[in-house]
Amino acid sequence: MSSLLANKLRKIREAETSGRAEFCDIIGIAKKTLEGIEQTGRVPKGDLLEKVCQTWPKYTLWLMTGSTDPECGQVDPDTEIARRENCLKTG
Repeated sequence: MSSLLANKLRKIREAETSGRAEFCDIIGIAKKTLEGIEQTGRVPKGDLLEKVCQTWPKYTLWLMTGSTDPECGQVDPDTEIARRENCLKTG
């Protein structure tokens, strides 16, 4: 489970085009905390997950369950990246 959450957090960070330092600044955590999660698969604390969900609510369902519901605005990072790339192509 821990490595799954670590991978999900990394995917969210990458989808939001944030480096570790910027991501940590945005959600208000220490960079070493995120490094520990992403590099070792350490289980993130609930307050960290809550901060991520408050900052990027569109990923909440996916982060917690692995499911998406695009009609309700609940997407995964891959969907967000594809949407952004499509907007760049057509916009």
